[in-house]
Amino acid sequence: MESVGVAPAPAAVAVAEQKMKLLEPRKEPLASAAAAAKAPCKWAMKKKLVGGDAGYVLEDVPHLTDYMPELPTYPNPLQDNPAYSVVKQYFVNTDDTVTQKIVVRKNSARGTHFRRAGPRQRVYFQPDEVNAAIVTCGGLCPGLNTVIRELVCGLYDMYGVTSVVGIEGGYKGFYSRNTVTLTPKSVNDIHKRGGTILGTSRGGHDTAKIVDSLQDRGINQVYIIGGDGTQQGASVIYEEVRRRGLKCAVVGVPKTIDNDIAVIDKSFGFDTAVEEAQRAINAAHVEAESAENGIGVVKLMGRNSGFIAMYATLASRDVDCCLIPESPFYLEGKGGLLEFVEKRLKDSGHMVIVVAEGAGQDLIAQSMNFVDTQDASGNKLLLDVGLWLSQKIKDHFKKKTNFPITLKYIDPTYMIRAVRSNASDNVYCTLLAHSALHGAMAGYSGFTVAPVNGRHAYIPFYRITEKQNKVVITDRMWARVLCSTNQPCFLSHEDVENMKHDDDERHHLHNTQLLDGSPAKCSPNCNGSAGAE
Repeated sequence: MESVGVAPAPAAVAVAEQKMKLLEPRKEPLASAAAAAKAPCKWAMKKKLVGGDAGYVLEDVPHLTDYMPELPTYPNPLQDNPAYSVVKQYFVNTDDTVTQKIVVRKNSARGTHFRRAGPRQRVYFQPDEVNAAIVTCGGLCPGLNTVIRELVCGLYDMYGVTSVVGIEGGYKGFYSRNTVTLTPKSVNDIHKRGGTILGTSRGGHDTAKIVDSLQDRGINQVYIIGGDGTQQGASVIYEEVRRRGLKCAVVGVPKTIDNDIAVIDKSFGFDTAVEEAQRAINAAHVEAESAENGIGVVKLMGRNSGFIAMYATLASRDVDCCLIPESPFYLEGKGGLLEFVEKRLKDSGHMVIVVAEGAGQDLIAQSMNFVDTQDASGNKLLLDVGLWLSQKIKDHFKKKTNFPITLKYIDPTYMIRAVRSNASDNVYCTLLAHSALHGAMAGYSGFTVAPVNGRHAYIPFYRITEKQNKVVITDRMWARVLCSTNQPCFLSHEDVENMKHDDDERHHLHNTQLLDGSPAKCSPNCNGSAGAE
């Protein structure tokens, strides 16, 4: 690909030359090839990397023609759609890509890009041959029904597809339940409800049975809505579909209320969750303010990532302390949480604490000698940090004479995720659904769709399943939280410096692995983005 405009900087040229050399096929001894086949990360052999000038790298997504090169193409029906008659440019340019990093220096390499989402001029499915299926997996999240609705209506209204079915009960529904016919009429009002009309479950992934079901039912487009575990399952389904040589597009729509999916700007339902969390925080603030030495403790969702707690705290401005999984804290002693609570009560007479459900799990496990267990999705079962923390605070102040407190604990966890999506998330879900079906009709498969720096893109499954997005506590956004609450960070200067050093090493490691195709390895604290600004 040619660079446009000014000549690339020398440093960028050097990086580009290195990448292009590494992208060339390697002539290795048979023994080396065999060793590579046994490597722990199967994705290393399946990355579609395209190099270009000035350090440009496209991490492309699979296409049906990768293993079915003789597939015919057809004109996109959108060109005859009256709704698109006033659109200046119907279709996305085939060379359009979206950059992962938008903050660069003058001599920086152009870096990683993803294929831009949107309708293509040629499609690989005729409307009357499409038999699409939609499934929702994992936990509930605001916006699930909106995505289902817009997938169905988009396929019908934009592409003329008339065969769309829903798979009930998550992955296991492929082989244990009948399908449900979905039409624009049947899904017309579902965006006004919380939950998912198709039902959901954790676990139940049996690749062979699922692909057998797709094959038996003649399904050639499958839209899988779920979190990182669900997307991992979708990637395995795609691999089996490809191995069997089936003309079936496997498309993921990332869903997690925790906003912990790497690479993408945010996940749908997150804005709704932050907005709904305000009601619980407001209630806690009223209770705390109305009592002598009142304390309101609110537990919010956030198993491994504290984005909901962080953004809800910033939005509220009534929170005095925000605790998240990424930022360790301790209770006793100088500079500990209990000392801070006591000081804040003396200064203000009340306080509100917001805690993410995954915060302080090590402290709880140590105090209870708890052994880790997992749910059906393989997620670690969490102990109730809200109840534990509330009891620790009560126990602390029982020892204080003439210092009575009133503590109220509010857990709105399942109320938040069960509500209908707000206006912002409804629009977002619509764009996600349309981008997903445009990609499937254009023959792309084995990808998930989401915005990257504000532009919707097709992202290979491995990029969103290799690690989780986490709050970067050495970033300015977390500093804003600390400024808002005036809480201590509960970390020593040495801890902060070590985290900065670890973050720099992780970014260097990812860049190196992208060049040489080695499997990605990350520590449990690795984050999926360079930090929100």
